[in-house]
Amino acid sequence: MITIIILILLAMLFLVAELVLLPGVTLSGILSLICGGVAIYLGFLNFGPTIGWILVATEIVLMLLTIILSLRSNTWQRLALKQEVGSSASEPIEEQVALGTRGRTLSRLSPMGTVEIEGKIYEAKLLSGYVDPQCEVEVIGYENSHILVKRIQ
Repeated sequence: MITIIILILLAMLFLVAELVLLPGVTLSGILSLICGGVAIYLGFLNFGPTIGWILVATEIVLMLLTIILSLRSNTWQRLALKQEVGSSASEPIEEQVALGTRGRTLSRLSPMGTVEIEGKIYEAKLLSGYVDPQCEVEVIGYENSHILVKRIQ
């Protein structure tokens, strides 16, 4: 009898997993059907048709209750985080460094490297060629989160 109860509980657990955690994967749904089917089979086999049919009815009711409780929005709101994210990503690179600003290379740009502009370190990209460390560069544009620079002669 304990085995049957455990199988029914597993069937319910796998059903919740299929509905809420892994929708569309069907592995949990198949495991739910297998556990429920084996529980019913063991009920018929060990206790006869009367208990077997009672198990069928009980399992149908339990599965319907499981589905209804799983899909209610109130059920999962108790588990959901209620805290809001107040932070944001850093401001765009265009707002941090103005065009024409000058700086110094910290590493070799060939074509990517690091530059120091107004005391801050940025990832920079050179359009062509290379620039050695400790050379002066000027901001000429932006690409994604990188600064485009050119060497000042």
